[in-house]
Amino acid sequence: MALGSRGVARVLAKLKSSVEEGRYYEAHQMYRTLYFRYCGQQKYIEVLDLLYDGASLLLKHDQQTSGADLALLMLDVLEKSKTEPTEDQISRIASLFSLLNHGTPERHHYLVRAVKWSCGERHKLGHPRLHQLLAQTLWKEKNYGSARFHYLRSEDGGGCADMLVELHLLRGYPSEVDLFLTQAVLQYLCLQKKVAASEVFETYTKKHPNITKQRGPPFILPLLNFLWLLLSTIESGKVAYFTVLCEQYQPSLKRDPSYREYLDRIGQLFFNLPAPKTQHGPGGIFGNLIQGLLGGGLGDDDSEDEGTIGGPSSSQQSMAAEELD
Repeated sequence: MALGSRGVARVLAKLKSSVEEGRYYEAHQMYRTLYFRYCGQQKYIEVLDLLYDGASLLLKHDQQTSGADLALLMLDVLEKSKTEPTEDQISRIASLFSLLNHGTPERHHYLVRAVKWSCGERHKLGHPRLHQLLAQTLWKEKNYGSARFHYLRSEDGGGCADMLVELHLLRGYPSEVDLFLTQAVLQYLCLQKKVAASEVFETYTKKHPNITKQRGPPFILPLLNFLWLLLSTIESGKVAYFTVLCEQYQPSLKRDPSYREYLDRIGQLFFNLPAPKTQHGPGGIFGNLIQGLLGGGLGDDDSEDEGTIGGPSSSQQSMAAEELD
């Protein structure tokens, strides 16, 4: 039997009362009953509101298993109803993710499904806004590796830079101040995010205390000058400038072998250069690195050595762990 609006309000009030009185199992089962009833009637808007409210309420009362179950049911409805990503739905998904404890087994599954739901023709790696909100939550948890993963798939280069400044000051060596930025700029460019690449460069160089003292550009550190000139060269579209730039900065670029592959990819994307032949067959070691950046896992694992992100010791082994998941 269908519930009227007043009936729904009464049921929701009763459910809230049950949770607040500690009758969590009873409330959880009632939410599931209403889920099946509403889905059978194709009342998707109503059931989405119901599940979000229920999941939020249970998670705020530290009922992680029950709350996660309703959160996953909410994603199930979004998938079944073919609901397109909107700011409201993305904000709800991110809010529930922030309420799920890191140790909750369902958390990673929830993240994977949420990102896949948000994928579309324009956003094949997931919606940038969702990635941004996920990154912000993970950063607050000091899960720098996973936060960085999602920042790269967002459009928030400024937020990524703020996090990288904090990470370097906390866990990086002074000599790595340029490496933390270089890797991020090159990876944003490989994902064809020119605006985010420029933002991460501008914000990082303006806010990092060890760089602001240099009053650049030009900078004292060669890699920072390379990035500054690279971003300008991409805007010009002149392949000769790009080729000369890469040649002139070879000594600095050799500090991390992964830079070569990123620059090969940038040459293909922005200057129509052909893909180079590798020594390891199709793709090779570096080709696999790029494929990991373009696809990769979904970044909810902080097991990697966060202190070496962007540093010289992270050039291949750490990148494989971080980007290839």
